[in-house]
Amino acid sequence: MDNGETEKLSVSDLTVGYPRRGKEAGMIFPSINASAGKGELVALFGRNGIGKSTLLRSMANLQKPLEGKIMVSGKEIVKYSPNELARTISFVSTERINVNNLKVADMVAFGRFPYTGWTGRLSREDSETVDSALNMVGMSHMAGKNINHISDGERQRVMIARSLAQDTPFIILDEPTAFLDLPNKYEVVHLLGRMASEKNKTVIFSTHDLGIAIQAADKVWIMLEDRLTEGSPEDLVINRSFGSMFTDSRLTFNDETAEFRIKRKAERKIRVTGKGREHLWTGKALERIGFEVSSEKVVDTEVNVISGKGNKTKWELRNPSKIKEFDSVYSLCYFLKNNFSAI
Repeated sequence: MDNGETEKLSVSDLTVGYPRRGKEAGMIFPSINASAGKGELVALFGRNGIGKSTLLRSMANLQKPLEGKIMVSGKEIVKYSPNELARTISFVSTERINVNNLKVADMVAFGRFPYTGWTGRLSREDSETVDSALNMVGMSHMAGKNINHISDGERQRVMIARSLAQDTPFIILDEPTAFLDLPNKYEVVHLLGRMASEKNKTVIFSTHDLGIAIQAADKVWIMLEDRLTEGSPEDLVINRSFGSMFTDSRLTFNDETAEFRIKRKAERKIRVTGKGREHLWTGKALERIGFEVSSEKVVDTEVNVISGKGNKTKWELRNPSKIKEFDSVYSLCYFLKNNFSAI
């Protein structure tokens, strides 16, 4: 067998869902083909209810797929014993665990159970592994704190530390950034990237935060309505896979900025001149309020963005008969929304 096959997780012709007694199986998503290699951070992206959690649970062998094959390190997942699997794949869910009087270090220590035997006692090596995991996620200073007395972002770090302590080559996380504020979302995904690169692990996580995934992931899996497509974030932008996700909605994907925006029907044109980020964000603001931003000189109305010293910027709204000045994008847009027909 190809050595590369022994260091990755792959699924072929996989159909995931839930069996129904006495009825046809409740298929959620058909014929999935995808792979994740050693040292890769893989982001799974798709609409709510499309089957992301079901796919991840199937790959962790927490539920059986309806059809197809899951290969882990060159071996079918169904051929692993429970203990072998616990040493191969760790799974982190969004489920909140509430246990009274449980310390952070104790929660992380649960990851060592596949190695401790029936006694559950931690060896010196186990304790060092727990300490190392807490240190990597920046939670060593909270080792003795009650798990119920820490923030959601800190709790998510603890659960990631538990998977690190489990010391598996494959780590699967279901929505690890759910319910976190923006700084914590970026911190958690950055941490997952470090785990993949520094510890040489395969890390697969589902997310709705496409902007973060595009910046951090080595590979993205996109679950579309009838298929899963995969590739580097840049490949998927180039071949317009992200844009095909929401063809039946009011969202559109900008291939240059890698962001989703609401489709708006522009009935008015305006020209914007200037340089730098002030010019860029002025154009975005005008598009948001319903203008088509044009570079054509034939457009009668123009916004001239003038960057001055000391971060002082002013905006000149010009037409053939008058010039009006503004000191912010907000004041410019407020005026245009309420007075455009009069200028």
